[in-house]
Amino acid sequence: MGNDASDERAFARAKSGYERLGEAEGADVSAAGRSRLLEHGRTTERAYVLLHGLTASPSQFAEFAAALHATGANVFVPRLPRHGHADRLTRVLAGLTAAELTTWAYEVVAAAQGLGRHLTVVGFSAGGLLGAWIAQHIAVDRVVCIAPLLGVGRVPMRLGRSITSAMLRAPNAFVWWHPVEREHHGPPHGYPRFATHAVAHAWRLGVDVLATARTRAPATRDIVLVSNASETTVNNRATAHLADAWTAHAAGRVAVRHLVGLPPSHDIIEPLRRRPLAEAVYPQLLEIVTAPHVLAPLTET
Repeated sequence: MGNDASDERAFARAKSGYERLGEAEGADVSAAGRSRLLEHGRTTERAYVLLHGLTASPSQFAEFAAALHATGANVFVPRLPRHGHADRLTRVLAGLTAAELTTWAYEVVAAAQGLGRHLTVVGFSAGGLLGAWIAQHIAVDRVVCIAPLLGVGRVPMRLGRSITSAMLRAPNAFVWWHPVEREHHGPPHGYPRFATHAVAHAWRLGVDVLATARTRAPATRDIVLVSNASETTVNNRATAHLADAWTAHAAGRVAVRHLVGLPPSHDIIEPLRRRPLAEAVYPQLLEIVTAPHVLAPLTET
């Protein structure tokens, strides 16, 4: 157990950090799109940061966050930069860059310190990519990357850098997630389309994470990579390669879990899209996320 006085000060700093992030979100962000903090009024033994996917918002994790909060943990669900606007057809996502995402990731982890004595970062899709970047560069207790966006579909990994370079040279276009439903697609707290440059920057960041992982150990002590055997969007081979690269430097600190028996799918978190799927997956993810921590020392091998 921690010192009560130091825990109280740490929790107050964390609340202030959360409030600063909220104040910076601006009037264009909807109520459902804003960062949220589910807390118990004190530092808890465990705390969780949940990072949502590209074009989604913190509401994507609303039910999963509530389930974690019910275990007695504090849960912080931050809004990714340029996400969550009330205008679902906003063009603000066109300006998203990898540098903006990584700067934001540092700020989020700093703000979360003090919410719990042990901090776990959980990310899905683009949030899983940011989780992997955090695992490589920032020392937290645990990172869980769910279907991380390290590559796209069946595109060979070796082509990632050249394809993203070509995408960034081309005009920045908006593409509908569903070409028939268009603006009517998806939950109301997410965007129905994505910017090609935003995808390219995120994909390029995934390429960089893989390259760095091949050369040095991750900063985080305990990492879990979760892949969906029925994945339709991200590249599961890239996730496997990342696991192998990290394991080569940090044996015993990296685990891989596979979700099997699901229909073809990617978004397994958002209950407003496919509730039966989310309800089937949540118990498995809760078991993975709340499992006991690995206590290996934070030293390179």
